Amino acid sequence: MAALLQSQEKGTPNPLDRVERLAHANDWFVDRVGDEEVTLLVTADWGDLHLCLNWRRDLEGLHLACTFDQRIPHLRREDVAHLLSLVNEQLYFGHFDIWREDGSIVFRNGLILAGGAEATEAQCESLIRIAIEACEQYYPAMQFVIWAGKSPEEAIAASLFETVGEA
Repeated sequence: MAALLQSQEKGTPNPLDRVERLAHANDWFVDRVGDEEVTLLVTADWGDLHLCLNWRRDLEGLHLACTFDQRIPHLRREDVAHLLSLVNEQLYFGHFDIWREDGSIVFRNGLILAGGAEATEAQCESLIRIAIEACEQYYPAMQFVIWAGKSPEEAIAASLFETVGEA
């Protein structure tokens, strides 16, 4: 409650207040690190996703970074980087990066709220949903390259193949 009052006193509402309420409504683990950061743990089809959302009042922007527990072995990083460039061509919002320090894959996206615009619940929910969907869709392609030794082109082709119905 104190964070909500602080953000209202400063003028522009803090979008992390909405993110925190969304997390509680969806029964996601949430940790409010401060007035500028919220971390979430979301269970997805391929494992847990770790989301970190940062509010930069000075930039009037909300930044999202989403990772899963996966590190790229040094010998596969060049192929995964090529795969991520192919994946990023398919994305309308956000993009994947490789964190240089530890070889983790991160999906990043942002929401600009210039001019004192207030983030809606729908915008915050879409930001999170887009990250989850991108990670779920392309996780198998990353596994194909990292562990199955497939080429980036083979992996992206497999990830774009959609099945219909259930077996």
